[in-house]
Amino acid sequence: MESILNRQLKLLAAGGAHLFLKETLHGVEKEGLRVDSTGTLSQKPHPQGLGSALTNSNITTDFSESQLELITPVYKDPETALQFLRDLHCFVYSHLDDELIWAGSMPCHIPDPARIPIARYGSSNVGRMKSVYRIGLKHRYGKLMQSIAGIHYNFSLSDQFWKAFQAILVNTDDLQLFRSASYFKMIRNFRRHSWLLLYLFGASPVLCESFLKDREHQLQRLHGQTLYLPHATSLRMSDLGYSTRAQSSLDICFNHLSTYVDSLRKAIQTTYPSYEKIGIKVNGRYRQLNDTILQIENEHYSDVRPKRVTGAGERPLHALRNRGVEYIEIRNTDVNPLLPLGIDLQQALFLDTFLISCLLMDEQVIGDAECRMVSDNTQKVITRGRKPGLMLSTPVGEHLLTDLGTSLLDQMLATGQLLDEVHATKAYSSAVEAQIEKLRDQALTPSAQVISALQESGADYTEWVLLKSQEHRETFGPMDPKTQVYDILTRHALDSIKTQRRLEESDTQDFDAFLKDFLAVTK
Repeated sequence: MESILNRQLKLLAAGGAHLFLKETLHGVEKEGLRVDSTGTLSQKPHPQGLGSALTNSNITTDFSESQLELITPVYKDPETALQFLRDLHCFVYSHLDDELIWAGSMPCHIPDPARIPIARYGSSNVGRMKSVYRIGLKHRYGKLMQSIAGIHYNFSLSDQFWKAFQAILVNTDDLQLFRSASYFKMIRNFRRHSWLLLYLFGASPVLCESFLKDREHQLQRLHGQTLYLPHATSLRMSDLGYSTRAQSSLDICFNHLSTYVDSLRKAIQTTYPSYEKIGIKVNGRYRQLNDTILQIENEHYSDVRPKRVTGAGERPLHALRNRGVEYIEIRNTDVNPLLPLGIDLQQALFLDTFLISCLLMDEQVIGDAECRMVSDNTQKVITRGRKPGLMLSTPVGEHLLTDLGTSLLDQMLATGQLLDEVHATKAYSSAVEAQIEKLRDQALTPSAQVISALQESGADYTEWVLLKSQEHRETFGPMDPKTQVYDILTRHALDSIKTQRRLEESDTQDFDAFLKDFLAVTK
């Protein structure tokens, strides 16, 4: 029987809507710790030459002052986005002296979490709020969990595509309603099948023992201070990584925009007893923004998010509710220590193929039973994804991971071939075929390659990733200050510092009042 995906692909091609796939937009955000030449977490402030972490849209920090976040603009060609990411690395290395950007998702050896400096954003109300939010994360989850790094892949389809696709489907809804509903369909199918991405691209099967200091775990010792699971794919995405008891009780619904917004709003409004005990403002110092399950929307840990660019002072949920979904953010991508950027073009092309396939697959919503099944499958692949004979659950029974993955990739090959036609290339179908090979031979997966490299070297995790970080720095090298891109990024950094100063000088509202206004939830 012909698949739903294949029928939809034929409709796209017959109606000419596939030509607008050339207008697809991509952006990449990559996190990475700053470490010194010995692999020790940097205690230095965010380099001034990189501009203001508060207002530089390309180079900022995440949880820690030592945790860089590099952000590309959006581009139609993923290769251009990755080239800009490479330029950002080169520019950063022009300002790091002897420091390195850590090449793995799981952090370096950190014997004392107190040594992880929380990011600082200046004295403006917005800057203070960002810092207090991170102080709240420290109290809620601990600093070590927040030192994990990942790559976020942002993806959107053009207005021209949505109009053409809507016409093909003879849908008469408001365009924005149709677009939001379609993005949520993409998200539902992404969640159904994202276990496959963890198998194919998971690159964090090992970690340093210091990460689990005083915590119970089921990991095995590879050697020295390196812990692992033999068939794991992404410990970053496991209960040892981004885990939170409070959020595990949330029933965040990804079926529709309205239910998604409502369930997140409820989490932002609902007090959580353990957080209530922490206190909000104690002895004149803030410990967190509030004592609800989520301080703000971004605290929700999910492998995918519907997003909308916000206006000044606008809450993300309000933007989504009022103007609908603009793009989606894929968040389950590990930093691959074997690649200089942590990601490469073949992976980006496959992600495009995967996401477009998800848009064109089954319309069905995810019920409670399937939601539990999706979570179970994800956890199995995270911890045992490369185990021979691993079975995953489906609504019609259990099947071998390799069989399910091969079936999915066989279907997605048609999407890759259509994208090849649109872009006059063979790169998309080649990217799918490369993933099929990983199902035939699990030794080709990044997680297997990382374990193999550690076994061959005999080095501990921190020693090995430090070596890869040094190799990648040599690959990038410092940027030539005479180049145009260096000049552009330098001016951008200088402008961001001026912008931060203007914010600080223009603030007239008391921080307590500012925070109260910001956290007020519009009904």
